[in-house]
Amino acid sequence: MASGFQINCLLFVFFFAGSAFGGVHFSTLPQNLVVQASPKQGSELRAGEDTIKVTWGLNQTLAPGLDTKYNKVKVKLCYAPISQKDRAWRKTEDDLTRDKTCQFQMVARTYSSANKEEAFDWKVERDTPTATYFIRAYALDSDGNQVAYGQTTDSHKTTNLFEIQGISGRHVSLDIAAACFSAFSVVSLFGFFYVEKRKAKSSGK
Repeated sequence: MASGFQINCLLFVFFFAGSAFGGVHFSTLPQNLVVQASPKQGSELRAGEDTIKVTWGLNQTLAPGLDTKYNKVKVKLCYAPISQKDRAWRKTEDDLTRDKTCQFQMVARTYSSANKEEAFDWKVERDTPTATYFIRAYALDSDGNQVAYGQTTDSHKTTNLFEIQGISGRHVSLDIAAACFSAFSVVSLFGFFYVEKRKAKSSGK
């Protein structure tokens, strides 16, 4: 039977392994970045057509020096809770190595404390699925670990949400080609009947 000391040692090993191999936890990150985007609450954008203007920067009300570890900023398009319901492949996890909330990277840039605000125009990509979204930015250190964040919505992810309508699967040009082909088929069919009718009349004389 294992002693109390052995059990404590095992617990320590498991805890240490979980800490070593687990990722950064979102709940530990300070919200030091201010992020804004052009879509308003309830806006509807179209994949492959519309553009989102996003801006981000360090919260200027914070004490100086908090951004000394910031090396890069990644801005991502994230699913709102309403578009995560019953979809395990979009599930939010506190461990950011397992989190599936923000699957679409919009832009990544080197962080500079000299720039109070950065901006980027992102055209909604054609493969963006239909869903409700918000935008989040992560500040990363030199090792690529998240050390701070900011987002366009509140902590409950209920404000400043917008929708993107994905492409339904068939491109417009394919629909046009199909319509032209159908029209050509109808004309060809009428032409065939006309020629056959002429032949029948000729043979009857």
